[in-house]
Amino acid sequence: MAKKYVVGVDIGGTNIRTALIGLDGVIVSKAKNSTGKDPLAVLNKHLDTIYAPHAKEVCGIGMAVAGLIDRENGVVMKSPNIPKLNGVNLKAEINKRYKVCVAVENDANAAACGEKFAGAGKDIGNFVMLTLGTGIGGGVIVENRLLPVAAEVGHMSINADGPQCPCGNVGCLELYASATAIIGGAVAEMEKGKSSILKDSYNGNFYKITAEDIYKAALEGDSLARAVLRDGGKSLGVGIASIINIFSPDAVILTGGLIGAWNIYIEAAITEASKRALKELYNNVNIIPSSLGDDAGIVGAANLIFEKCKS
Repeated sequence: MAKKYVVGVDIGGTNIRTALIGLDGVIVSKAKNSTGKDPLAVLNKHLDTIYAPHAKEVCGIGMAVAGLIDRENGVVMKSPNIPKLNGVNLKAEINKRYKVCVAVENDANAAACGEKFAGAGKDIGNFVMLTLGTGIGGGVIVENRLLPVAAEVGHMSINADGPQCPCGNVGCLELYASATAIIGGAVAEMEKGKSSILKDSYNGNFYKITAEDIYKAALEGDSLARAVLRDGGKSLGVGIASIINIFSPDAVILTGGLIGAWNIYIEAAITEASKRALKELYNNVNIIPSSLGDDAGIVGAANLIFEKCKS
C-alpha cells in the first residue's frame, strides 16, 4: 500500500494536537486534548485514533514539543512547562508501540517550519517565529532553512533582578509576556482588591480564568484586563526589539492563542519594539500573524518527516 500520510503532533504546555496530514500538506483529520498530568497517555490515545487506522499508509510521525530537544536522539532534555517529559526519550517511547520513522523537534522550531512550508513565511527568506501561549518559544528561518539552534527566546532575561523562572534563569521574557504571566498578573491584582468583571468568573473562583477570558473582559472595557494585556505586550515588545537587533529578519511571525488579542496585546508589543529596536533594522521588518494558527506546529512537525522521506 502506498505511503500517502504523515502524522504531525504538537505537544504544548496546555494542549496536545495531533493530525493526519496528506503529502500535499492538507490536514485530513485531527484531535486535541488537554496535556494534563500524563502527556504520554494522551499522546498514545491520539495515535491510537489518528495513526493506527492508517498505519500502512503513514510514512512517519513528526513531533513538536515545548522544550529543549536533542533532535538526533529524540530526547526531551528539559520542558519547563511539561516537567513530566523532562529526560524522556520520546522517539524511543513512540517506537515501542509504533515501528515507524519518528522525528522530534522543539515546538516553535516546528511552527517556523510549518509557516515556511505552507503558511505566512512561504515567500519570506528570513524570519523569526514566536509562539505565544502557555510559554513563549522561537524558531529562526535563515535563507529559507531552519537555523538549528535552541531559539529559546522565552528564556532570554529582560529583567536581571526579576523572579526565578522554572528554567533556572531569572526575569525571563515568558514570566512577563506569556499567557501564564498575563493570567497571573490579573489574579494578583484581583487578590489585592482591584475591581474587575473577571471577579465574577466561574462563580467567583477567578483563579480559573483564561487568557481568552481576560481578552473578552478587555473588549468590554474592563480596565484591569486591558492593563495586564498592555503590560504583557510591552514586555513582549522588549523581547521582539532584541530579536530584531540580533537577527535583522525580514519578518517576525507571531502565532499562539495570544495573537487573538492583537489590537491590545500585540499592538502594545509593536509600539514598544518600535521604540527599542535599531531604527534601520525595525524599518525593514514586518510583524505579522501566522496564517496556519494552531496548526503551524503540527504541519511543521509533519514536514520534518516529509524532509526525511525526500532524503
